[in-house]
Amino acid sequence: MKIAIVHEWFVTYAGSERAVEQILAIFPDADLFSLIDFMPANERGFIMNKKVKTSFLQKMPFARKHYRNYLPLMPCAIERLDLSGYDLVITSSHAVAKSVKTKNIPNICYCYTPIRYAWDMSEEYLRSSGFIKRLIAGLILSYIRKWDKRTAERVDYFMAISEYIAARIKRIYGRESFVIYPPVDTDAFTISSAPKEDYYLTASRMVPYKRMDLIVETFAQMPDKKLVVIGEGPDMRMIRSKATKNIELLGHQPYEALKEHMQKARAFIFASEEDFGIAPVEAQACGTPVIAFKKGGATETVIENKTGLFFDKQTVESLKHAILEFEQIENKFDRSEIRKNAERFSIDNFKNNFKDHVEKCIASYNEEKGESS
Repeated sequence: MKIAIVHEWFVTYAGSERAVEQILAIFPDADLFSLIDFMPANERGFIMNKKVKTSFLQKMPFARKHYRNYLPLMPCAIERLDLSGYDLVITSSHAVAKSVKTKNIPNICYCYTPIRYAWDMSEEYLRSSGFIKRLIAGLILSYIRKWDKRTAERVDYFMAISEYIAARIKRIYGRESFVIYPPVDTDAFTISSAPKEDYYLTASRMVPYKRMDLIVETFAQMPDKKLVVIGEGPDMRMIRSKATKNIELLGHQPYEALKEHMQKARAFIFASEEDFGIAPVEAQACGTPVIAFKKGGATETVIENKTGLFFDKQTVESLKHAILEFEQIENKFDRSEIRKNAERFSIDNFKNNFKDHVEKCIASYNEEKGESS
């Protein structure tokens, strides 16, 4: 089969790009399409150094750094990608990729989330703008919502990255989806023979929805407990201002340092509401229990009282209570059992599940096409 893989943009190697990497490993002869491609030459190994076929947005002014500002043009750009001559299109979508135009070929969408700008985070975007900008942005987002919902019909089969996202797809698009969890490199994160050390760990990009501020504020009120923070981002200055002597901010750290800290931490703290959440799975692969906010993907990757604990509210008191509860039962957590849970999300499991489901979708599509003709 001649296969096209469509992804929104290639600008960095992050969560969705990890999935594309493994989809491409399953279908190595596939061609790649995206709105823009600004991946440096020395970072293109995950896409097998393939040339990506891009849209007209690639040549727009300032697209390299400000491509998100071209949101109003993204529907037009994605619809103009020429996918004629292919037998199968796999869309890797967290914004507009799902809405490519195809003709008499299946569009199987691996959906990370319906477009956040338009649905779940529109109020955040509008709140930070002045009146005129807010008015214009409101009109644009209204148009995007209508277009996004209408063009969901172009997808023949949805795959969701979690039950949490499957529910969102059902709510917004009225469509069913099959859950295939994203690939996590559990082979790279392993249990260490070294003993645990007396600190808690959190690691994330410092942006508002990650709630790193909540974690730091909580430990600032628990001066007898040490917190190690790995990560950087726009909120770093604010986080630094909240940190007390028992909180160590390490900024960005290389993989080996992150792994070592995960292996030796008493527990990994995760306070955001994520679509899936890779870091808690990596921590569990190291045999480290997770204390997580009880909403979103973490509820599907952490098993309460077996691989971690949950806190119900994104408040200092709720998180503090969970930490104190954890310390009462800390000795009950078994490293090997925690790792065993993480292995459910391995790269091999992803590849096997993804390939099997794509084959079932193709068979179903061909059967339906045969019956209709």
